[in-house]
Amino acid sequence: MTVTETDGRRGRPELFGDLRAVLARLEHTRPLLDLWGRQLAAVFAADGRLLCAGNGGSAAEAQHLTAELVGRFDSERRPLSAIALHAETSSITALVNDYGPEEMFARQVRAHGRPGDVLLCLSTSGTSANAVAAAKAAADIGVSTWALTGAEPNPLASLCDAAIAVDGESVSTVQEAHLALIHALCAAVDRHLDRPEVRQ
Repeated sequence: MTVTETDGRRGRPELFGDLRAVLARLEHTRPLLDLWGRQLAAVFAADGRLLCAGNGGSAAEAQHLTAELVGRFDSERRPLSAIALHAETSSITALVNDYGPEEMFARQVRAHGRPGDVLLCLSTSGTSANAVAAAKAAADIGVSTWALTGAEPNPLASLCDAAIAVDGESVSTVQEAHLALIHALCAAVDRHLDRPEVRQ
């Protein structure tokens, strides 16, 4: 049986082909991911934390990242403080009810964030109002802001201290690329955790 790599319903390259193309275009992000890994390792060494936020599939990606850090990625190491802000259902539902959906992450950032911590927001559109509000709240209290988004230009990438924007043919491809970037970030954190300049 022969399987062709075309989605006949839409007449465009099939998802695997799009993902390969997107990942090839992301090769240039390696230095930034290594820098993020070094910076996060230093944050963790200083007893800081990573806060993550996303909606829908991006929430799943953010929670995947925090699970890798609190648990482990490739090898055994101490647990690292990483919080997925959307995963606290009682807080989320209370905040949405009392303050509206735009504040559901921002108020948690103000509660949990400390100067020197990092907030990573994931949004395939880069326009999610609650992620944008969270990034603004983080900047107000001295928390560094990073983003994984879809194609630029978008408000979230423009607002954050650093961002990786993924230009994919579909939302699903952007999310799949975000997962690859998350794993690369986890590997970079692990690589830098035990280096002398980080332990100091």
